[in-house]
Amino acid sequence: MAHGRFVQEYQKGSVNGASPVKLVIMLYDGVLRFMEAGKHAMLAGNVEKQNQSLQRAQKIIMELMSCLDMQNGAEIATNLLALYTYSLEQLVQSNLKDEPAGIDRSISIFSELRESWVAIEKAVRPTGEETEHAA
Repeated sequence: MAHGRFVQEYQKGSVNGASPVKLVIMLYDGVLRFMEAGKHAMLAGNVEKQNQSLQRAQKIIMELMSCLDMQNGAEIATNLLALYTYSLEQLVQSNLKDEPAGIDRSISIFSELRESWVAIEKAVRPTGEETEHAA
């Protein structure tokens, strides 16, 4: 019990101290984790776990969509919205039809987007910070 509480406090501290770019990366990590879990559950025939995991992935995508600044984000926000919408539709259809292909497409999209955000984070990170969070 105590261990779980410490893990939650650590995670909360990680989120509270994270930059906006790092928060996006954390959301991408979560959506990818839930998509993978949903796909594995689908392949194993565990419909309850499949549905639960894919719905959690969908909620994260909807959260990402709601955070887009469509007024100031210009073409980047519009393109991200299109990719998020497409991925969301793919997950819903995959879940309804028990077909993993849409999950695979969404995983591919979010993996590439994640790589881009990691590159952005490295570009804006102050010098010397990469060793600070190694612990």
